[in-house]
Amino acid sequence: MAAYMKGIAPFLGIDAGTRRSALRSAWKPLERPTSDDLGSASAQLFALPEREFHYAAYDLIDRYRSVADEYFLDRYVTDLLVTKPWWDTVDGLVTAAVSPLCKEFDADWLISEWSESSETWLIRAALTHQRGWKQDTNVDQVLELCDRHWGNREFFVAKAIGWAMRDIAKIDAAAIEEFLSSHSPSNTIAIREAVRGVLASQTSERVR
Repeated sequence: MAAYMKGIAPFLGIDAGTRRSALRSAWKPLERPTSDDLGSASAQLFALPEREFHYAAYDLIDRYRSVADEYFLDRYVTDLLVTKPWWDTVDGLVTAAVSPLCKEFDADWLISEWSESSETWLIRAALTHQRGWKQDTNVDQVLELCDRHWGNREFFVAKAIGWAMRDIAKIDAAAIEEFLSSHSPSNTIAIREAVRGVLASQTSERVR
């Protein structure tokens, strides 16, 4: 596990199913936390060395996300995204916190800050902050972010652009085709993911 994650952190060697089962048992007797309790506990878990504790942090947020307030992303998640960051924890935090809380609260200003930062993982989180929104996706906003970082050749940024565009293709393939036609073909990683989304959308249309 440590080798697969490029040595970002040591591992206890606990698989995901076992970890989540143990966490459910540990959390069952807990009282409902406050937003600050949740953020503080998550930060303490990230301060521990082994990677499973970092996974436990975003599992904890996912379980108690309903208590997170409008300041939670800025006050806690920004730091978590850049604490021993790699795609595993960043994407886990996007799923557990960034995407759902951006949908619940107005966090456009924070997404802009992340996007304009020099930190790869904040940029990745900004690009993917609407993952899973489906028909509620603000297509123009996401494509603006993709345009802003189109020239970025960092693999994890390019991949995030591709994923964001692939998701949009499911609801508006024409917008993706138009975007690709007006942008340099040099970002092959992003284009590959985007084209997959467009082709999947076309296949889905034919099946209907």
